[in-house]
Amino acid sequence: MRNLSTAEWKKEIQQEDAVIIDVRTPEEYNNGYIPQSKLINIQNPSGFTEAIEALDKTKPYYIYCRSGKRSMLACQVMENLGFSEVANLNGGILDWDGEIKQP
Repeated sequence: MRNLSTAEWKKEIQQEDAVIIDVRTPEEYNNGYIPQSKLINIQNPSGFTEAIEALDKTKPYYIYCRSGKRSMLACQVMENLGFSEVANLNGGILDWDGEIKQP
């Protein structure tokens, strides 16, 4: 797992096959999210594991949450499940200075 700054994360998510995952709760997600992100709530353990296991393990994944702690845990879980390219947004959406969408 790599911990990336906002600047590094912004650059890397421009890759054609990059997948952005928001691991916050649906309520947090509805308050604003990074464009093109997919919500997979880590606080729903069985649903989280099921959704993660259904993903293509060959793609690069960029994970974020509110402050970077839950996304770091999500990256560790993904690595344990065989994902090779996972990156955490250090500081989470609190440190994000890019576009934020509203549902």
